Amino acid sequence: MGFDLTHYPYPSRRTAAVARKGMVATSQPLASQAGLRVLQQGGNAIDAAIAAAACLTVVEPTANGIGGDAFAIVWHQGKLHGLNASGRSPMALTPDAVRKRGAASAMPADGWLPVTVPGAPSAWSALSGRFGRLPFEALLEPAVQYAGEGFALSPELGHAWAKAYGSWSAKASDPLFAEWFRVFAPDGRAPRPGELWRSPDHARTLAKIAATKGDAFYRGELAEAIDRFARDTGGLIRKEDLAAHRPEWVDPIAVNYRGYEIWEMPPNGQGLVALMALNLLNGIPLSHRDTIETCHAQIEALKLAFADGMQHITDPAMMRASVAHLLSADYAAARRALIGERAVLPAPGRLPGGGTVYLAAADGEGNMVSFIQSNYRGFGSGLVVPGTGIGLQNRGASFSLDPAHANVVAPGKRPYHTIIPGFITKDGEAVGPFGVMGAFMQPQGHLQVIANMIDFGLNPQAALDAPRWQWLEGNKVAVETAFPDALARQLEQRGHLVQPAMERRSFGCGQIIVREPNGVLIGGTEPRTDGCIAAW
Repeated sequence: MGFDLTHYPYPSRRTAAVARKGMVATSQPLASQAGLRVLQQGGNAIDAAIAAAACLTVVEPTANGIGGDAFAIVWHQGKLHGLNASGRSPMALTPDAVRKRGAASAMPADGWLPVTVPGAPSAWSALSGRFGRLPFEALLEPAVQYAGEGFALSPELGHAWAKAYGSWSAKASDPLFAEWFRVFAPDGRAPRPGELWRSPDHARTLAKIAATKGDAFYRGELAEAIDRFARDTGGLIRKEDLAAHRPEWVDPIAVNYRGYEIWEMPPNGQGLVALMALNLLNGIPLSHRDTIETCHAQIEALKLAFADGMQHITDPAMMRASVAHLLSADYAAARRALIGERAVLPAPGRLPGGGTVYLAAADGEGNMVSFIQSNYRGFGSGLVVPGTGIGLQNRGASFSLDPAHANVVAPGKRPYHTIIPGFITKDGEAVGPFGVMGAFMQPQGHLQVIANMIDFGLNPQAALDAPRWQWLEGNKVAVETAFPDALARQLEQRGHLVQPAMERRSFGCGQIIVREPNGVLIGGTEPRTDGCIAAW
């Protein structure tokens, strides 16, 4: 893409990484090094991504886990593939069951009701079976080792863990959440940066998943443990729900943005929101990054895309609007016409926060992976299956209780999903994987880093360093403390309600790898977390 690797216009703790034989970019140094170890042992990018993803369930449990979901976009031997490993709701999760448990206006965020079938272990197994080169069991060895022997917490991880403990402390006397406190607060508090944390339960569970290629989780003793815990404590998920789970290979969807194809996963993921917003911006010239014209247009396009996404995205089998129509030029033109000089209100309701990890991997042969996995909100449901270390996700919290809504809760249904891996190609050739994790910040982060690279020519690291904005609801827009004051005031003059925000992680955490035509890999990693690129 012709980046200037000496130009960093925004304050940064790091510069772009450059390598030739392989690269792994994650939010945790230990996970990146686990992926690099696999590459150096003869594995490919897919093997490296699996190793890093499994390791992240141990070394960043504040955002993902064995009991979460995953999506991947894979470039392998010149072709693009998509994997949807998100789980479905239990067959017993009916609207009537939700009402009987006291939920009236919205799905709860913790406890059993929002628990859906975890898909992450199935993603690792499916990717390995189709594209991997090394034995599956070898890929999970670093994760097993760190879980069993322990690891020292990095600074941002310790901050996130302490914040999560503060939120969960109100549940300390509830027996349903006792295992969470035993596993994740063994000393009656969150572990601190620099302290060791270990979980033998995680190690044993990961070893069983490794030895059975995930079968123990969906049809073996781990499935039995999940079923037993649910039956004993009022949960709806059953071993039959786990046994019925299958990850699904799908075709990624794309729009052409200024000559580049930007690829996302199709629904039930919200990658469609990012593509709709970029499609609107296709008709609006963006000449400079830090101008009111650019920023206002981006925010308004994003808001219009979210209004459509929140209305229509759900399990693809139950969507009432077609992806082709929502991404059509005519529809984009009609929606673009709504963008004027003033901020408008096409918004859905308030968007909650979340917890997710994103990683990118590439090898010297040209294979590349964009991978994301998540518990949804931080530690997920707060339920940990006794003796296993499996923290169950709360993805079902995004279901609607409105019977007329496309995303209404139903048995065996995939909900609206926030986690979205991205990928860039140009003229049929891979450019590289990118992603910005963080619940409903993700399409917003995708839009901003894509514009930073394609419209404004920033290299991957500078594209991630740049100050971000985040649409919250209505006309409310949060901005980072480094966001230009003059630009914030201009946004207010256009009708935006601007709120400075101190919490940097709320603006998303991303990774980017770009492959140049000569085979050189250029990587950027997130300065808002403990991000690290391992390369050779």
